[in-house]
Amino acid sequence: MPLEDMDILATQIRNFLIEEVSKTGGHLASNLGVVEITIALHKYFNSPQDQIVWDVGHQSYVHKILTGRSQQFDTLRQLDGLSGFPKAEESEHDVFDTGHSSNSLSVAAGLAAARDQKGTNQNIIAVIGDGALTGGMAYEALNNIGASKSNIIVILNDNGMSISKNIGSMPQHLSTLRTSKGYREFKNSVKRALANLPSLYQGAEHLKDTLKYAVSSEGAIFEELGFTYLGPVDGHNIEDLLNSFILAKRVQGPVLIHAITKKGRGYKHAEVQPNKFHGVGAFDIASGEPKKAPKGSTYSDVFGDKLISMASTDKRIVAVSAAMIEGTGLSKFADKYPDRIYDAGIAEQHAVTFAAGLAKNGLIPFVAIYSTFLQRAYDQIMMDVCLNKLPVIFGIDRAGIVGQDGQTHHGIFDISYLSHMPKLTVLSARDGIELEQMMDYAVTLGGPVAIRYPRGNVSNFSDFREFDGHNYFMVNHHENKKSEVEIWASGKMLKETMNALEMNPDLKEKCSVFNCAVLRPLDEKALAGAAERTKLILTVEDNVRDGGLGQAVASYIITHDINVKVRNISWPTEFIEHGSCEALMDRYEIDSNHIAERIRGFIER
Repeated sequence: MPLEDMDILATQIRNFLIEEVSKTGGHLASNLGVVEITIALHKYFNSPQDQIVWDVGHQSYVHKILTGRSQQFDTLRQLDGLSGFPKAEESEHDVFDTGHSSNSLSVAAGLAAARDQKGTNQNIIAVIGDGALTGGMAYEALNNIGASKSNIIVILNDNGMSISKNIGSMPQHLSTLRTSKGYREFKNSVKRALANLPSLYQGAEHLKDTLKYAVSSEGAIFEELGFTYLGPVDGHNIEDLLNSFILAKRVQGPVLIHAITKKGRGYKHAEVQPNKFHGVGAFDIASGEPKKAPKGSTYSDVFGDKLISMASTDKRIVAVSAAMIEGTGLSKFADKYPDRIYDAGIAEQHAVTFAAGLAKNGLIPFVAIYSTFLQRAYDQIMMDVCLNKLPVIFGIDRAGIVGQDGQTHHGIFDISYLSHMPKLTVLSARDGIELEQMMDYAVTLGGPVAIRYPRGNVSNFSDFREFDGHNYFMVNHHENKKSEVEIWASGKMLKETMNALEMNPDLKEKCSVFNCAVLRPLDEKALAGAAERTKLILTVEDNVRDGGLGQAVASYIITHDINVKVRNISWPTEFIEHGSCEALMDRYEIDSNHIAERIRGFIER
């Protein structure tokens, strides 16, 4: 395809993306920003023989279009449809299943080492954003790749954004590069270099010396790590990108191409508000407004508003986020208390240990991180927070199933990876009111606390009960006799359970319901007296089966020889596919209708 046709193709792809994502929702702004990079990659390199690794992978839509999947885009992120992330079972062109940040360089290093071991000669290309470059794992990989001197091409997609605006010294360094004289002269420099190709490439060492600081001496940070630095290059100019690839492929050793792009390019609403269109639901193209109006406050909103209220009366309270200030509901807190909020970048390990340092010196940090991302900081929670008994309070947003982002984003493992940590109190909010009460309670404990709450809108229970750190019965019609089933329901699954019983009055008469608000420590007093109240305990949780609430309850019952059966409703210990929460809960039989059926089955048996 000639260059002018590729420019037309870029426009067509952008129009296609806007049209399709407006119907299904998805990651729009990031994909609009990598159209030319992706076209140039597939023009110059030969996928899947040449292997392209996408960091995070939410920007792989254009890659999917160019590798034969455009006709599936009406199923994007739907149950059994096209994934919003690279997926090897979907296409041989998807080299590695991804969804979390900052790992592409490590993957590329491993792919290249295996290539070198086997003596093959395919190209290995990693595409990483400047946001992902704030993660510590990326630096570990840069250090390793530079020392290995292996042939790896890294494309740094620099748009100044992750979800929120990037922070830290590396983004500041990249800003300097973007505005350098070298950026303005890059196109001419590349053309001059290409004009002298026969003499330029007589030897690898001569080439490295010739290209070192080829355009801008500010690239020294990458050069000193062992990379040949090329750029900055206009990431929306296919010709410049192709010329850079020609240079990079001829270099011996690792190369970093610094491409400047604009997140949301080609759609005015996404260009003006790239954070809003990073991940978006179905929207109206003309106005950019969502097709479904917001239904009220989300759990993230409740968390952020409550934290503002608490901070107004307690100067020790501060907030910490890992590049997700907006996503975790902390924007208003940042406006109100700009000196009391810390964004660590996409660096969850650092964020947690940083919070431990804050707590050690007398502050009370609230660390707001999505469940799926917090698991990246497992060791730091264990060793730096819990071992030191520090009052770090974790707001675990998006706990439980989250829907269309799928396997890499479901927060269905946090009960399992947190509930065995010594000194850590683990709470699960049934609604927004209880979340607020738990935040107040957490401050009084003087030690580490994790509060999990789901994605989505708050739906408060009509009955008001003051949370005091204990579990309590919500429904119990069997004061003087045993219930057939005693249900221990956690978090949002309490609502599903109550709906199941409200729709089936005969079951409601036979069941009592326990709000399992405290997951750790377990309510041992309630467990010890279980045999006097019921024949069977049924735990219902938005977590995988292994290591969850059900197994903890069963373990206690068996260990203490209590004459009660235990059954569990939860997610299987698998990676759950993408799809709406409603569709997934129906498929895995943990919605209110299936809960009722399963309770009835337990009673009949």
